[in-house]
Amino acid sequence: MARQARKKSTTGIYHVMLKGLDGRNIFLDDTDRSIFMEKLNKARETGGFQLYAYCLMDNHVHLLIKEGEELGTSIKRMTVGYVQLHNNKYGRTGHLFQNRFNSEAVEDDQYLMTVIRYIHRNPLKAGMVSRLKEYSWSSYQQIIQAYQGNSSIIDMGIIKDYFPTIADFIRFSEEENQDECLEINLKTRCSDEQLTVLLSKNPEYRNLGELSVDKRNQLIRQIQQETSGSIRQLSRVLGLGKMMVELALKRRA
Repeated sequence: MARQARKKSTTGIYHVMLKGLDGRNIFLDDTDRSIFMEKLNKARETGGFQLYAYCLMDNHVHLLIKEGEELGTSIKRMTVGYVQLHNNKYGRTGHLFQNRFNSEAVEDDQYLMTVIRYIHRNPLKAGMVSRLKEYSWSSYQQIIQAYQGNSSIIDMGIIKDYFPTIADFIRFSEEENQDECLEINLKTRCSDEQLTVLLSKNPEYRNLGELSVDKRNQLIRQIQQETSGSIRQLSRVLGLGKMMVELALKRRA
């Protein structure tokens, strides 16, 4: 089936999500995150796009940008070099990011601000921090510092037009909300580590290889429905052969 064409933004502004292949972590330490930020900033300078917000999670990245050059070209500028360095560092080969990034068009200022808030609140939603200011790898602190007169890689013009004072911006960012944005049409898979933790909480999911075929297949289908894990990821985490997982998912419960 042919891929659906990416919706073109009339404003040139996009909320972009880059995901690790099969939900795997793309950042294993803060050095990895620093390297990605270097690649992001260089891509911004070379490609001429404006950056309104970002957040680096363990297995995915959120970006809010107004394209300069074509969007896909800018994404390649920041990811290709990072993948090469990441693979060399960890002795791996092949893809790290999913081949096709996810994006949504942002067509008005109000939704732009909603997306900024959504991006910044990702670490809160994931339980990684209890306050927005505690997370070092999003643009929230960059924006706060820009209000205080410091330089920033964030394009602040439209943000300051919408929120004249730092207090206005903080108040909006900390409001409880039901923002979903790109997540409405996209369910992010767990990383291998997150999936392992989830499965460890259910004793039914232990020692699947020792169960009857019917019971094992039933549980594999149940796990896949609960986590949206791919065949390759489930094979890795469950310690089962890829063919065994594939056959289980093909059969009806």
